[in-house]
Amino acid sequence: MFKNRYRVVIALLLFFAGMLNYLDRAALSVMAPLIKHDLSMDDAHMGILFSCFFVGYCVFCFIGGWGADRLGPRKVYAWAAGIWSLFCGATALVSGFFHLLIVRVLFGIGEGPMGTTTNKSIANWFPKAEVGRAVGFTNAGQPLGAAIAAPIVGFVGLWYGWRISFVVIACLGFVWLGAWLLLFRDKPEMHPSVSKEEAQFIAENRPATSVQSSNDTQQHTFWHYILSPSVLGVAAAFFCFNYIQYFFLSWLPSYLTDFQHLDIKSMSIIGILPWLGATLGFIGGGTVCDAIFRKTNNFLFSRKAVIFMGLGIAAVSVLAAAWAQSLSVAVSCITLATIFAYMTPQACWSLLQDIVPAERIGTTGGFVHLLANLAGIMSPVVTGFLIQYGGGYHAAFVLASCLALVGMVALFALVRNKNKLAYSLN
Repeated sequence: MFKNRYRVVIALLLFFAGMLNYLDRAALSVMAPLIKHDLSMDDAHMGILFSCFFVGYCVFCFIGGWGADRLGPRKVYAWAAGIWSLFCGATALVSGFFHLLIVRVLFGIGEGPMGTTTNKSIANWFPKAEVGRAVGFTNAGQPLGAAIAAPIVGFVGLWYGWRISFVVIACLGFVWLGAWLLLFRDKPEMHPSVSKEEAQFIAENRPATSVQSSNDTQQHTFWHYILSPSVLGVAAAFFCFNYIQYFFLSWLPSYLTDFQHLDIKSMSIIGILPWLGATLGFIGGGTVCDAIFRKTNNFLFSRKAVIFMGLGIAAVSVLAAAWAQSLSVAVSCITLATIFAYMTPQACWSLLQDIVPAERIGTTGGFVHLLANLAGIMSPVVTGFLIQYGGGYHAAFVLASCLALVGMVALFALVRNKNKLAYSLN
């Protein structure tokens, strides 16, 4: 069935990993109204809990990328999935704020390697002409996981209690772990089900080949790459996208229940729409990236154009949501924002594959992911304090819009042709 296309199986594995990752991650947001009542917490407490997840997450973005370069993505992803599933399930055992805080940090450690290890897997398994679509498709599982979190977690929580919902999704993670160990190998040439023709095709057309980069990686340490203007520019754009992402991922359910006055059941249904939009954005962004590349033969331009368009339209849409007077207008603006905002991360990931040699993509990608996910620490807690003590949801939407514009400026100023590291050999 998959003769000469076994990489489709890899794409599906990574797709479902992203789906489970964000299903796990969004569960606390969906159950926030019930958890706040049960554990006697306010919005400021919830903001801290949403953010503390990223303390462990950010550090292990970098460690996970380093591990993927040294140990291979198969081992790193297996350990990561086991840890995040274990501590997702452990959420059901907490009895108060501090217990939940510790579990969330450990849960974040498990999920930290996901993004960089996915990118390393794609760099190993897909030819350059398919990178945009591969990144877009595999990452589309993430917002889809957030979308199905609302009905799955919401209804399980209503019927059986919020603790059982965390146990259910932890079990799904362990099922995926078994499939990963059975079906994945670090490179196509290591897998018995991959034909010689497919393995050779991928090896000759990877985004940054070992032949091309071998001399460069001997000359430069990874510090040369992670502190370069191009890499920092990508990280800045990624950070600004993540601020919007984690604003919605953490606070959208509470916004719909507290500000728009929906009950849990209605929120679980309406809350699907922005994440379905985000799924379309992931898939569409990757497709548009590859289409522009085929027309222009300019890999850098194709990625930058999509990031500019995504962040620009997202900024306008988020700002419009701040002044929306009705539920339908607000949800429409948020959905439009997620469609275009989610066109940007796969462009960022594939852009890194063009400017960084293959031997450094895991470590460099991990560093970029670390910087980008500092937004995960900042966004939920800032939003929580704005809601509790500041300008409310209106101010939170305005701040998210402004940061999208900052990302556009950083990308324009720092990511230029002259900084393309993969072609800077002496």
